[in-house]
Amino acid sequence: MNQDYIKPDNWSIIEEGFDRESVKSSESLFSIGNGAMGQRANFEENYTGETFQGSYIAGIYYPDKTKVGWWKNGYPEYFAKVLNAPNWIGINIEINGEDLDLNTCTDVKNFRRELNMKEGWYNRSFTATLQNGTEISANIRRFLSLDLDEVGIINYEITPLNKDAKIIYKPYIDAGVTNEDANWEEKFWKPLSVKKYRNEAFVTAQTFKTHFKVTTFMQNTIWSNGEKQKLSPTSVDTNADKILFYYDVIAAKGEKTAIQKIGGYTVSLNHVDTIAAAENTIQIALAKGYDQLLQEQIDAWAKIWEMSDITIDGDVKAQQGIRFNIFQLNQTYLGKDSRLNIGPKGFTGEKYGGSTYWDTEAYCIPFYMATKDQQVARNLLTYRFNQLDKAIENAENNLGFKNGAALYPMVTMNGEECHNEWEITHEEIHRNGAIAFAIFNYHRFTGDFSYIPEKGLEVLIGIARFWHQRASFSKNKNQYVILGVTGPNEYENNINNNFYTNYIAKWCIDYTHEQIQKVSLEYPSDYKRIMEKVKLSETEIQEWNKVAGNMYFPKSEEMGIYLQQDGFLDKDLTPVSELDRSQRPINQKWSWDRVLRSPYIKQADVLQCFYFFEDHFSKDELERNFNFYESFTVHESSLSPCVHSIQAALLDKMDMAYAFYLRTSRLDLDDYNKEVEEGCHITSMAGTWMSIVEGFGGMRVKANTLHFSPKIPKEWDGYSFKINFRNQILKIAINHKETTLTLEGSKELTVFVNETAILVKPNSLVTV
Repeated sequence: MNQDYIKPDNWSIIEEGFDRESVKSSESLFSIGNGAMGQRANFEENYTGETFQGSYIAGIYYPDKTKVGWWKNGYPEYFAKVLNAPNWIGINIEINGEDLDLNTCTDVKNFRRELNMKEGWYNRSFTATLQNGTEISANIRRFLSLDLDEVGIINYEITPLNKDAKIIYKPYIDAGVTNEDANWEEKFWKPLSVKKYRNEAFVTAQTFKTHFKVTTFMQNTIWSNGEKQKLSPTSVDTNADKILFYYDVIAAKGEKTAIQKIGGYTVSLNHVDTIAAAENTIQIALAKGYDQLLQEQIDAWAKIWEMSDITIDGDVKAQQGIRFNIFQLNQTYLGKDSRLNIGPKGFTGEKYGGSTYWDTEAYCIPFYMATKDQQVARNLLTYRFNQLDKAIENAENNLGFKNGAALYPMVTMNGEECHNEWEITHEEIHRNGAIAFAIFNYHRFTGDFSYIPEKGLEVLIGIARFWHQRASFSKNKNQYVILGVTGPNEYENNINNNFYTNYIAKWCIDYTHEQIQKVSLEYPSDYKRIMEKVKLSETEIQEWNKVAGNMYFPKSEEMGIYLQQDGFLDKDLTPVSELDRSQRPINQKWSWDRVLRSPYIKQADVLQCFYFFEDHFSKDELERNFNFYESFTVHESSLSPCVHSIQAALLDKMDMAYAFYLRTSRLDLDDYNKEVEEGCHITSMAGTWMSIVEGFGGMRVKANTLHFSPKIPKEWDGYSFKINFRNQILKIAINHKETTLTLEGSKELTVFVNETAILVKPNSLVTV
């Protein structure tokens, strides 16, 4: 834990007291989004202190030219930037001739932020004394509509406290924005037009290179003492990419005034005429009005929480943590558009770039499968199918592979590889395995096999072809090996025979062969179509099987563990417990050379294999490998604690499982990795959900049936969650004495609790 200023609360993220040092962290933690757009919790008014300005639009990116010291063949030409979008939230405020700026005010008190996760809004309030002696109170509420996902709304209220005040509200929209991490310090937006009506304004800009067109819009209404004022701007400032309105308001001491600002984006991904679309969107929002939009927001979030909420009794910090994670996941992706995906920072920051990593398949899909309609998870799989041609191009152009072998990108926006670190881009190839595993996992959980003959089998064949060509035969070992890779542990690069990579490569080939046989028997027309398209022969499949059937797996017979890679035991095996705390995190304290030579593990690697393929290994094997590798794991990846929590629970190491759960659920709230100001770790938040459902709840799918092995941390009085399993919603509640199950629907369901079959009938309670 590196920060502790967020107040414990079951349903809200709360900060009290103005601290300049925490502004950037809070901008991340209080971020809001609606699946189509989002923004950091920047102040609407001007702030001259340290800040990280950021607004983002789903699917909009810029191909920033790769910047490296020494170019190598195969480097991606660009690194896809999550674009800082035009700013629509800005409302500068002048009070009695002085700009309101919390960085320069002589006094700021009663400062409070609240992110209300239950209802989906962000509120900020404070009392401030300006240098001119005017004291005011302010209350600002902002939300991004889930129903009208191109619309956000701000209600900014000011009350003079010690004297009358002339208040000038200065709302603006501005496309003259830049990214913090631009490789060449380029501007990414080209202004096209500025347009205004009485209280409405539109700035249209286009991204360079990718040519996404975005119209940023605003509409402003002034209120005094609860009455709508028929005010027009007293003046307007305009340049090529910005427009600012001035509204002069005279407020008596104690009189509340407000500006309500409707804003947002219409984009060329969805509209031919973005300006006309923006005009129409404003009219729809105006017709509803602020109160109705807010109520619809509350209702929409109530519907989301009805299915996705996890309750924890007796541990407020744990409860706050899981709800924060679930809230951010739903803010980032709602499954409406198969062109979109789940970026590692969502709408909270720019770091990492790209919109898709292997995180989606390995961590996020289970959450979306179980808490939403299965079509949402299917859309995530379809996203990869739609980019199969690009994955084949990637393998051919950058690795020299042939015959339709597919290497999916480590990082992508449109299917092209856009990650610029060689040891990640071309060595962290295990992401192919996660994509195949997600297809298997989807079928296992939903029972929907149709995706495989329709789309998935082509993906699996491309991936199997990749593994066949990527493996090489070692005469020395008389087995197939995979050389020069980076496993999930990115603190080892260019190593040979990463156990997880080799294992999932074998599994992918075996699984693909099984699906080919099943489709040939049960879906002959799809089989014929696919085979004609991919030109797959029995001879080629036999060659695959030679690789899969004779794959090398590094192992220490003496220790009874699988080796993370061939040379792991050659390292100085000093456990983390003996590492001086002053040296942590090692990725910020040590040279990269020292990190690579160390035994320290960034995240689950061998243990990632045990997580995916738990039923392939005995519990004793898991325990030996867990005890060994956990002792060297520094958990400096956000994806690490959740896997360890799940496995610790399985091994009845409940204190450890609980500690890992707290770390993953409060990773950002408590800033464990000293980096939350750069944005929140959205994709790892799905792992937090898994820590409870798969870890403490012990949920597994075996032979088309749900199994649970419930356990409960001693710190909790009870917990509950819901699962949408094959269109039947099951609620599980667990306390120290019993487990109860409730089923919504019209059909009964058999589940297993601690290996005992339980018949659950609709709308009745079963206690175990």
